[in-house]
Amino acid sequence: MNNKLKAVILDGYTENPGDLSWECIEKLVDLTVYPRTAPDKIIERGKDADILIVNKVAITRELLKDLPNLKFVATLATGYNQLDCEALKERGIPVSNIPAYSTNAVAQMVFSYILGFINKVKEYTDDVKSGTWADCLDFCYWNSPLYELDGKTLGVIGFGKIGKRVCDIATAFGMTPIAYTPSGKKDGADNVTFTDLETVIKTSDFISVHCPLTPDTAGLINKEFISKMKSNAYIINTARGPVANEADVAEALNNGTLAGYGTDVLSTEPPSPHNPLLSAPNVLITPHIAWAAYETRLRLLQILEENIKAYLNGNPINVVNK
Repeated sequence: MNNKLKAVILDGYTENPGDLSWECIEKLVDLTVYPRTAPDKIIERGKDADILIVNKVAITRELLKDLPNLKFVATLATGYNQLDCEALKERGIPVSNIPAYSTNAVAQMVFSYILGFINKVKEYTDDVKSGTWADCLDFCYWNSPLYELDGKTLGVIGFGKIGKRVCDIATAFGMTPIAYTPSGKKDGADNVTFTDLETVIKTSDFISVHCPLTPDTAGLINKEFISKMKSNAYIINTARGPVANEADVAEALNNGTLAGYGTDVLSTEPPSPHNPLLSAPNVLITPHIAWAAYETRLRLLQILEENIKAYLNGNPINVVNK
């Protein structure tokens, strides 16, 4: 007789498109995996589940009345704003997330944007392939300034694990990292100068955003914010799309008051074809993949395994709705 609890993954594809194995979870529970689940299929697929494992699928108060067996919710991400944590708490259902799994990958992506802007490897490769260098009278060719990172100021907004890692990499490049952190946490950051938000905005050559999306940070990057920046400075956003007012960012890019904007996140994902950033100059947009390195997803799966083990042992960890 199978005494395992029944678990359902409602949207497992982005975590595991086929290059990982769910075996470590299957050893713990009776597991069913769906690549994606439309809102009108959640109840049908989850009604008998003791455990629901979700990434972006929303679990609302309204849905809970039709999920009578639900005992535990595990996210496949750090963020959990799509879950009604208060309603789940009222039902005595803990929610565990996946903290600190993507630090290295996201920090790496930040510098992919920065180097993309100032070294322009893709643009110059395209020029070489199109014959521009071959037609040049000189042994080398460039048509816009190139810069060193050494000596530049990197401003970080939000100083969690990712913000700290970004500052460490900046230090290795010879940059001067400064940071604004509303939380006040400054652990292990002797290489970083902490200051106020205004100073970060006005003095940075690059600003990298790592704050959570809250009512206070929604629309933080707007016309007023950009107007205080150096006109040759860049913004990198690997936090959340709505932290930026995309219309204001696009306007600044179009009129040249912002040197560049690199983002892995947009206000709506996948984006609307009318998103103004899609037609703006000097913008680098990746499709929410900063977290998606193979090693990162493997780490996520390992933390999910530990979260489920801990719940089954009666001592859930990484609970976000205590």
